[in-house]
Amino acid sequence: MTPKGRIRRAAAALAVLIATAALGGCGIRTTQVPVDAGPAPSRVPCEVTSQDLTPQAQPKGVPVRVYLVCASQLESVDRTARVSEKAVGSRTGMARALIDELAREPSSPEHEAGFATYVRGPLVLSGPRPGDPAGTLRLSRQPEDLPPAALAQIVCTFAEGRAAADGSVVLGGPGEYAPRGYRCSAETKERPEEPVPTLGALPSPSS
Repeated sequence: MTPKGRIRRAAAALAVLIATAALGGCGIRTTQVPVDAGPAPSRVPCEVTSQDLTPQAQPKGVPVRVYLVCASQLESVDRTARVSEKAVGSRTGMARALIDELAREPSSPEHEAGFATYVRGPLVLSGPRPGDPAGTLRLSRQPEDLPPAALAQIVCTFAEGRAAADGSVVLGGPGEYAPRGYRCSAETKERPEEPVPTLGALPSPSS
């Protein structure tokens, strides 16, 4: 190696040592590969325990489970709905109670846990009309006109409650549009802002 080559090599080695020392002095550790630490942890618990509720916050009634929005997803919440004995045995009566629960503002513990609802009242529910598919529930607003998250809340709450007929959620509106069937999928719970999946063949018309 020529004298000039040895000088260049020594200068390059010295530059590397200086850069390494500078990084060490700044408290920065060098790494050869990027580190993926994953998404930042969420501070929203999305869970309400019995310890969060006071005896006054637990009215007497029928235990129900509704779906609210938390951290951009649907999460279930256990509540107690005030339902008459006659309504308990009626699918339409239970559906009305669930709609009322969805339209109710989250309690203080639910709000602190990050829960919110997109269902806004007044939203009146009635049973099927003559010629409607079996199990149809009609809303005072066209289902497709509701915010996607609100419709997702209703469909998933009905699908897993006593308001669904054989797991099918068939909803209609106040007009003459034919009812449509909806299903609560895992994707619906994960992304309630997207359109709710519809069913294919609907149940036979009710008598």
